[in-house]
Amino acid sequence: MKTAALRVLVIDENRIRASIIEAGLREAGHEDVTLVHDVAGIGQRIAETNPDVIVIDLENPNRDMLENMFQLSRAVKRPIAMFVDRSDSASIEAAVDAGVSAYVVDGLKRERVKPILDMAVSRFNAFSRLARELEEARSELEDRKVIDRAKGILMKSRGISEAEAYALMRKAAMNQNRKLSEIAQSLVTAAGLLGDDA
Repeated sequence: MKTAALRVLVIDENRIRASIIEAGLREAGHEDVTLVHDVAGIGQRIAETNPDVIVIDLENPNRDMLENMFQLSRAVKRPIAMFVDRSDSASIEAAVDAGVSAYVVDGLKRERVKPILDMAVSRFNAFSRLARELEEARSELEDRKVIDRAKGILMKSRGISEAEAYALMRKAAMNQNRKLSEIAQSLVTAAGLLGDDA
């Protein structure tokens, strides 16, 4: 992802600190920067601006405010860089669990904004890729289980070998232009309805 093309939303109730972040972003080549100083209705503002990355700056966050920001992090599914003046290990852990890509304690300096933003985007992309790969692996495993069950049903009901059962399902999938796992699922469902489930 080319960082110069990012739409950045900055959430900061302190206008002076927000201007520091904005200056750092503009120096880094990010022209599309939206500042929000009031967290009320923030979900709507995010929907309107559709940012690529969100920067949240909290001077002295209380537990409720942190929890609200963490809930926001979970919901928006975008890279988030969060700056706080002070923190504790529980808050840091909660930030990581919420999917905050960069959680920076006592580090708001103009020259640090770009590298932190770049890191937040990179970590978010890496995490998203891992999550996608995990989902694909889970799906593949489920497909394999269904195919194995369907093979078992065919082997039992037709008295054929595993290779023959697989070839039969593969031929049906090709003839119907469907995935092998869909054919297998149909077979398992039908066998369940008929009481012939293996």
